[in-house]
Amino acid sequence: METTQTTQILTHQGALKLLTAAVAKAEEIGQPQCIVIVDASGEVLAEIRMTGAKFLSRKSALAKALTASSIGSATVNIPEEVRTLIGLATGGNVTGLPGGMPIVVDGTVLGGIGVGSGSGQQDIEVARAALAAIGAET
Repeated sequence: METTQTTQILTHQGALKLLTAAVAKAEEIGQPQCIVIVDASGEVLAEIRMTGAKFLSRKSALAKALTASSIGSATVNIPEEVRTLIGLATGGNVTGLPGGMPIVVDGTVLGGIGVGSGSGQQDIEVARAALAAIGAET
């Protein structure tokens, strides 16, 4: 059994590229957003609450980023029937709200991005624009 492994990580430069692309897309569609980017262990690498974004959306954006990073899938893929129970069991750290996407490069989950303050479709659109900026899977 091996005792170490080599893995990829999301750098601060990558997090800034994601954040910059997300802000640009949010500005393009005219919807201020809260955007949170976490690494594969759930640590926040970058975040912003754009002027005009709902301040409570920062909490949902964080939960979306944590969820996507933890499960390696979009938050909307959590089955509807368990969303409430999972949210309660994790103190609100896991959510099925739209706008959370994993950051996957070369098949490796490097973290997650959570976007909130717009409609679910707007949140997803902003997250996808960010992922495209670094060549991550969308």
